[in-house]
Amino acid sequence: MATTVRDRATRATRATEVSPPAPGRLNRAGGQGPGAALGAAVLGMVLIILDVSAVNIALPSMAEGLHGGMAGLQWVVDSYTLFFAALMLSAGALSDRIGARRAYGWGIVAFTAASLGCGLAPAMGPLIATRVLQGAAAAVMMPTSLALIRQAHTDQARRARAVAVWASAGAIAMAAGPVLGGLLTTTVGWRYVFFLNVPVGVLAVVLLARVAPSPRRTAAFDLPGQLTAVVALTALTFAVIEGGHTGYGSPLVLGATGLALAAGAAFAAVERRQQDPMVPLGLLRRSTVSVPLLVGFAINVAFYGAIFVLGLFFQQVRGQSALSAGLMFVPMALSTAVLNLVSPRLTARIGERTVLVVGQLVLGAGLLSLTAVDAGGSAALVTLLLIPVGVASALVVPALTSLLLDSVERERAGTAAAMLNTSRQTGGALGVALFGTFIAGRADAFVPGMRLSMAVAAGVLTATALAAWTLLRVPEGGKPACV
Repeated sequence: MATTVRDRATRATRATEVSPPAPGRLNRAGGQGPGAALGAAVLGMVLIILDVSAVNIALPSMAEGLHGGMAGLQWVVDSYTLFFAALMLSAGALSDRIGARRAYGWGIVAFTAASLGCGLAPAMGPLIATRVLQGAAAAVMMPTSLALIRQAHTDQARRARAVAVWASAGAIAMAAGPVLGGLLTTTVGWRYVFFLNVPVGVLAVVLLARVAPSPRRTAAFDLPGQLTAVVALTALTFAVIEGGHTGYGSPLVLGATGLALAAGAAFAAVERRQQDPMVPLGLLRRSTVSVPLLVGFAINVAFYGAIFVLGLFFQQVRGQSALSAGLMFVPMALSTAVLNLVSPRLTARIGERTVLVVGQLVLGAGLLSLTAVDAGGSAALVTLLLIPVGVASALVVPALTSLLLDSVERERAGTAAAMLNTSRQTGGALGVALFGTFIAGRADAFVPGMRLSMAVAAGVLTATALAAWTLLRVPEGGKPACV
């Protein structure tokens, strides 16, 4: 039977096994658990996605209002993404130890408070600091939102429908985010992109109060692994961003690079010695695990790096308003949402390896076509050229997720999903960091830097497409196997 998006998402929640309440049971607040749990989970998903898609459109206005430069804008995006990526590795263990409802509640409250802090930030430094808190809270919210759904919906068919609603909410938020961000920035100011999160977060907390408490179970928390992962990723991103502005041979950049390498080596050493490691290194020896992680990293380097550059290009070079810039991304986002539904059937028909390879090549070709864009080009043409970017991303991500989750034992599904999300978010952070350095400096250097960004992204995708084709072999049964 074909693997569906809902099946994969359901499997990804099994790592946080809980004993759900009886169907229809009233909790202490007098509410029905399933509907309230789904509502709270959906609102959290919307908040997480909006803070990726809407904030990008508001970046030029933030720079103007807070007198920030390109490095500041890169950190506004990457401070959120980095901590989202790194802390997600431990979120599942935290959810098990204190219960999914409590962990999700902490995450929502922290995210809402951090959003208020972002909106009130008087300077770029405080904004970046509160974005770190947002990313840390989002790392807790993402896996625990699925655990809430798993806990509240005991029937498998109903649970699958609930997960589909949760996933669809994320796709809708991705499509609506640029328009909403542009509308708010144009009408009332960029700060309301963050202020909007506050009532949504409060509503999520109200719904969560109607959800039955979650059971707890003993789960190891890999603090040394978590700390070394955060240090390694942050130092590496700092080196890329700072190197683009001060030179990659500067003492500060060399020091950050050395720290990243040392922390990475320490992380590997810690994980090898841990009885219950955050990242089981043995899994990486399976090509059906390492290839999806590599492809996920490359996809986000290209996608999020390109979106960051294009959002600035539309406003700073073409002179479009924030709302107009947001509308440029809508056809691409809608194609992503629609193709996410088609991807499982296509993958079942032609195979995961073929989808991974062809999808990456199409995405690379789409980005290469954007190198022909200049300041005076047709807005309609640019919008059309963005559609293949959304289509290819929508095809590849479900296929690599299916391949990864089908390649690990059931009890490792949550760990594998966390590894994939971390790899993808890290790729997005480094894409923003690297491509931002290409467009920094003089205004007349922006378009050449943008074209270089698209070419580099296409090159990375071509390399990982070749790796997928080479490292995954297809046996008679049709499923890729390890080599």
